[in-house]
Amino acid sequence: MTRNIFYLLIATLVLLGSAMTYQTTAAKRPAHHTADGFRNPHLEPLKRSPFAYWRMRLFGNDDWADNERNVHKVPVAQKIADLKQPAKSVHITWLGHASFLIQQDTLNILTDPHLSDRASPFSFAGPKRLAPMPVTFSHLPKIDYVVISHNHYDHLDEATIKQLGNDPVYLVPLKLKAWFTSIGIKPDRVLELDWWDKRQFGPLTITATPSQHWSARGPFDRFETLWATWHINLGKTSVWFAGDTGYNPIQFKEIGSRFSSIDLALIPIGGYAPRWFMKRQHVNVPEAIQIHKDIAAKNSIGMHWGTFQLTAEPIDEPKRLLDQAAKNGTLKPGKFTTMAIGETRILKTN
Repeated sequence: MTRNIFYLLIATLVLLGSAMTYQTTAAKRPAHHTADGFRNPHLEPLKRSPFAYWRMRLFGNDDWADNERNVHKVPVAQKIADLKQPAKSVHITWLGHASFLIQQDTLNILTDPHLSDRASPFSFAGPKRLAPMPVTFSHLPKIDYVVISHNHYDHLDEATIKQLGNDPVYLVPLKLKAWFTSIGIKPDRVLELDWWDKRQFGPLTITATPSQHWSARGPFDRFETLWATWHINLGKTSVWFAGDTGYNPIQFKEIGSRFSSIDLALIPIGGYAPRWFMKRQHVNVPEAIQIHKDIAAKNSIGMHWGTFQLTAEPIDEPKRLLDQAAKNGTLKPGKFTTMAIGETRILKTN
């Protein structure tokens, strides 16, 4: 029991409870800024303690699936492509959870890279990787750019960033640069962006776009750094990476209206149960489908499932629900699918 409580305390750092009261924003301040941090402009704050997740998990009445026993239900690629070979067209490789390698010619981009055994501040305890890591660093090409959606441990892994080092340019939400420099990343390798800020690197344009989420690395720094989704324009094709988000009917429609084309969207489909607790900041499958429609994505891939157990749903339920949606006509077949961990796909733009 003592060991389980310790693990749950660590999990609290990964998925702490929802927001406390926001401060009133000044008239000239963007709607998502506060005097000392950030807020969700389309979401009323909850007065929930930093340890609400721990109380819910330890003392709640919700059933939690035994995902360690059922991890065999997560598809894993039997053969890994040679990722160091230049990709003539856009290639997408799912590395698990929210980590993707996006490649075009000799350009290599990582999203929320996480190649550690645990989503935790500790290497010896905390939510552990259930499905195996498909690659090691020796399999990866030289990484040019990394986009980070927010600072939760399952999306921002210190050991992975340290291994990537100062080779990539890191694009991060506001106020997150200090964390990178504190672990040895040079300041000129980290670019902070607010929502709708963009940076251009030759034919590549990367834009920070809104999401409905939050940030924290511990109990007392919530909302101090921004969270974001990312639009990655590769020239002739574009990819939108959703990181982690809840749903509202405003922000994603705005994203869809601002970009003439999104060829591929990477959208979370897991991390949603129990719904009464997770709803505001984690989409379920129907809401993920609505995001796919709101942004008018030509194709989408479901992520944020099958890798770590952070929430209560069965490990394969997000994939099953997405497949059912295609069968019952909620989705056009083949337009919103999932990948095997370690699988590489060629981006089709038709």
